[in-house]
Amino acid sequence: MAFITRTTFRLLQIRNSTHSSCRIRQLSTKTEATLNEEESDKSKQTHFGFKTVNEEEKWKKVHEVFETVAEKYDVMNDAMSLGIHRLWKDIFLQRLAPTHGTKLLDVAGGTGDISFRYIDYLKNLGPAPENKQSLVIISDINQAMLDVGKVRAQRQGYTKESSGVDVQWLCSDAEKLALPDECVTAYTIAFGIRNCTHVDKVLEEAYRVLMPGGRFMCLEFSQLPNSGMQWLYDQYSFQVIPALGQLIAGQWKPYQYLVESIRQFPDQEKFKGMIEEAGFRQVTYENLTFGVVAIHSGFKI
Repeated sequence: MAFITRTTFRLLQIRNSTHSSCRIRQLSTKTEATLNEEESDKSKQTHFGFKTVNEEEKWKKVHEVFETVAEKYDVMNDAMSLGIHRLWKDIFLQRLAPTHGTKLLDVAGGTGDISFRYIDYLKNLGPAPENKQSLVIISDINQAMLDVGKVRAQRQGYTKESSGVDVQWLCSDAEKLALPDECVTAYTIAFGIRNCTHVDKVLEEAYRVLMPGGRFMCLEFSQLPNSGMQWLYDQYSFQVIPALGQLIAGQWKPYQYLVESIRQFPDQEKFKGMIEEAGFRQVTYENLTFGVVAIHSGFKI
């Protein structure tokens, strides 16, 4: 009888021990699953200026910013650069040096600043040969920006009928362009890539749509190599630009975001490395106005 009792006791001990082990494993599995979910949530977070937000939330916020400032876009650029952005864009086109027959995709180009300069540049080259039809696709994720650009194009004569250049408008995401592979010979993006959630995906898409031998060019605010000048520029950016935005356009927050987004963007060397990782070769950059902005360039070999 004592033997049976001891045996039963031992069986109960084993059963309890097994139950506890199973319970521990279940808790461990749940803990791992919770941690994985948390890591996944963190991996889907990005920055909106200096704030940390979900990736989807950033897209919505950036969209709202540019819907808000679309009508005052030139004013915004003038406030942020003291008007020098016009000179930077002129230099940008000079470095691109397009020829008749160029097929340009201008991304984040809704208001037409780069595309209209491209058309003017081709006009200055003289009449185009009959077999050299030039093209510009003006792409932007924000329809409000495109609408502003279309009005400007009609008013200023930047249409196919007026210029001879085939001008097309495309509302599309720079991270997943609604265009076929290898369809353009040049890709430009000016003051737009820092607003994209996944810069690497934008670069991959640029590589995809370019023909072999095609050129990628980016004009973007950057970092000054001189710490003293960077400090002065920071004071102007954070103390003056949002105040000008409020004074001139009646908007503070969009300008505050745009200043913060500049500080979050990679410096010249790091961005150069990202372009190379996307597959581009002969990647270079040129600082303008002491490095306030930089022109990055690369080729699809």
